Amino acid sequence: MLTRRKMQADMPEGGQSPLDSAVAGRDDDTLDMVTQAVRHRQTMLAYQPVMQAQPPHRTAFHEGLIRVLDGTGRVIPARNFMHLVEKTELGREIDCLTLEMAMKTLTANPSVRLSVNMSARSIGYQRWMRILDRHLKKDETLGERLLLEISETSAMTVPELTIDFMDRLQDRNISFALDDFGGGMTSFRYLKEFFFDAVKIDGQFIRGIHANSDNQVVARALVSVAKQFDMLVVAPSVESVKDAEFLVSIGVDCLQGYLFGAPTVRPPWIPQADDRAAG
Repeated sequence: MLTRRKMQADMPEGGQSPLDSAVAGRDDDTLDMVTQAVRHRQTMLAYQPVMQAQPPHRTAFHEGLIRVLDGTGRVIPARNFMHLVEKTELGREIDCLTLEMAMKTLTANPSVRLSVNMSARSIGYQRWMRILDRHLKKDETLGERLLLEISETSAMTVPELTIDFMDRLQDRNISFALDDFGGGMTSFRYLKEFFFDAVKIDGQFIRGIHANSDNQVVARALVSVAKQFDMLVVAPSVESVKDAEFLVSIGVDCLQGYLFGAPTVRPPWIPQADDRAAG
């Protein structure tokens, strides 16, 4: 039997287990890879459609999701590294690159609407604001097609700063979405003071919701709260028709997930090779 005493005896000096050491080493490797990718601008956006829940079921907008390329050219999604960088300077640089690519996409494609993630920690980051100002000075209508997603946990880290930031951008026609709604600790007092136009329910409550009565109760409550504050409700992580049908039945406005399309670096507005050849 592997006892606690035996486990402690097997630990190296310093109290770190082999597993902890392996995880720490992997995280260090990931951080180094992301740092190099950002330094050399080896980044791109992958786009995932967000669909209207009601007929005619058109694409409401696309979410632009940051991707980095490792040394072999492999595309690495944000979920593999964002938790390691969100509180660091590297996280601020990633937010800047994300915004820069999104604004260029909006400029080149006047019919496209995009949402992108940003951390509340980037609100006071001057470079991020300079990027936004530069593009809006060239075309002030870009703000009408931009949706900034701020996670619930991030917004509640600095709620007063977040409220002030959103207030200052109201006259630039930029929309805001509260991401991971229900997964954090949002105070209803702050929810009334925020200027969020939409909420995106935390995906943990969405996956398999048609067969999970507990998640159904939570989702109904979150939809009710959002509707009370006149906010659009988006359900991400929708992977089955049954889940989609239930979400539509409780009043969700938009659906996002692999059921409708995986994130892709070749969105519809970029001509495909076959299309160019045919032309």
